[in-house]
Amino acid sequence: MLKNALSHLLGARRARPVEEDGPGGRVRLPLPPALSASLGYDAVGVPARYGFRLMSHLPRAGCVFADADQWWWIVPSGSDLDLDWPEQSSYATGAYVPAGRPRLIHAPDSRTPYTPPIPLFLMVCQVTGVVPSWDPAGGPRAVPAP
Repeated sequence: MLKNALSHLLGARRARPVEEDGPGGRVRLPLPPALSASLGYDAVGVPARYGFRLMSHLPRAGCVFADADQWWWIVPSGSDLDLDWPEQSSYATGAYVPAGRPRLIHAPDSRTPYTPPIPLFLMVCQVTGVVPSWDPAGGPRAVPAP
């Protein structure tokens, strides 16, 4: 068990944003090499003040990166389709995020880096005070709370 914990910490330490060639001075969040991102990956960011609450209420979390301002959850590519994420959140296609040097703070026990996007969307709506609403076209969207 200690060996697994040490391995996990060392892997998290190595998984730092290193690609600074993204658009607009952004860096790409790197996934630990042992995880498969066969669906591609994007990131959903929320203000850091919501990070612990989201993490504790999600049924399953994939890779999560954080810095002083934002926490970023890795989701499958295209998780913004038919989802209208709340204004307080940020959606980063390709997981290219502002170059604030977020670090990996959580790696899942499974072989996939993803947080399921629908539970994440619902939790982000809840913590930001936005009512999720289902679009008649079939997708959820966020509506400001009354």
